Amino acid sequence: MAAGQSPIPSRTLPHAAVRVLSVTELTRLIKGTLESAFPSVWVSGEVAEVSQPASGHVYFTLRDEHAQIRAVIWRSVASRLRFSLEEGLQLLCQGELDVYPPRGSYQLCVRHVEPVGVGSWQLALRQLYQRLAAEGLFDARRKRPLPRFPQRVGLITSPTGAVVHDFLQIARRRFQGVHILIVPTRVQGEGAAEEIVAAIAQAHRVQPPLDVLVVARGGGSVEDLACFNEEKVVRAIATSRICLVSAVGHGVDQTLADMAADLHAATPSEAAERVIPSAADLFQHLENLQRRMQSLLRSRVAAARRYLDQLASARVLTRPETWLAERARRLDELNLRATQAIRQHTQLARHRLSSLAARLEALSPLAVLQRGYSLTMDAATGRLLRTAEDTEPGQTILTRLARGQLVSRVEQIDPGTPLRDAAGSSGDSASPPHAPAG
Repeated sequence: MAAGQSPIPSRTLPHAAVRVLSVTELTRLIKGTLESAFPSVWVSGEVAEVSQPASGHVYFTLRDEHAQIRAVIWRSVASRLRFSLEEGLQLLCQGELDVYPPRGSYQLCVRHVEPVGVGSWQLALRQLYQRLAAEGLFDARRKRPLPRFPQRVGLITSPTGAVVHDFLQIARRRFQGVHILIVPTRVQGEGAAEEIVAAIAQAHRVQPPLDVLVVARGGGSVEDLACFNEEKVVRAIATSRICLVSAVGHGVDQTLADMAADLHAATPSEAAERVIPSAADLFQHLENLQRRMQSLLRSRVAAARRYLDQLASARVLTRPETWLAERARRLDELNLRATQAIRQHTQLARHRLSSLAARLEALSPLAVLQRGYSLTMDAATGRLLRTAEDTEPGQTILTRLARGQLVSRVEQIDPGTPLRDAAGSSGDSASPPHAPAG
């Protein structure tokens, strides 16, 4: 069957003159009719379902309250966009309608796009600011203070502008000992951003190192200052290892470069005023310090004289013999008090020692022997004998008296009756020593 020929037999048609189209033929007719009828249209709507694959094309949906249409921005157009498409963004798009045969759907091929209510440049600048701010490039905590007395200052600017003349004139007037290094670069137009980034990198290679780096240019239109809002310039300024001052425009102008710099000066002249110290102010400060030092020294000398006068009138110097006599009397009093305290402590210690000795004497076993008791032990082992059963006939025993001891031999054993204490309990656990046996 030939391409485009209908597979339906002609006998099924209601009229032989009716032409049957294939899906491809119908789609091609719709595509040609639609594209010729709408060669260029302007459409406004809200962005939704944004997708940007690796191909670089941007696919999204443009919708309003009652309808939606698929749209595409080809890579060649998308690469020139100043801003990024975001969900909910209101756009005004210009392009032509296109039918996509594989899906049988139509879409808007966008050739030009503008945000509604704000220009593309402002939107791109706002989006770039939000992204860099989220990274902390504008955080005040990362900004460094200017050195108090810089010796080497780098100035990045156009060598043909008035900035160099004004900056050098102010520098010579304020402090002539500062070395100024001019790093020439373009500060507007195409390619200026790349040159500014290269100039910052070149300033970091200067030896000896620079103390301060100033990026400056005079005032101008928004387009003239556009290079100072480019991401590469802002990042180069934010990552500078040298303390960097941005002086772009004339007061009312403020760029992202100004916000990323360690210090923002309203004009290049103000930057020179703030970076270069004033010799006159320094001399005035030194004179003030000198006057304060002289006043302080005079006060210290006067205080020292008063102190010497007080020492000279002290009694230890005017009547030393009286002072020594009082100190000697004081020593005698302390000696007497110490002697009395030692005597009292000695008597108390002796009394406590006597009391402890009496208590020990009362607890001593020898005191019991003085009352007529004795201790009987096995002569061979020295084991104390408590009952008659602890001995056996013929055993040699030793009896300890209050004075002296006796050696005996057991002839006969009589167990006898156990002694009772005052409470009537058996004397086995707490009986007094035995009288001498045998």
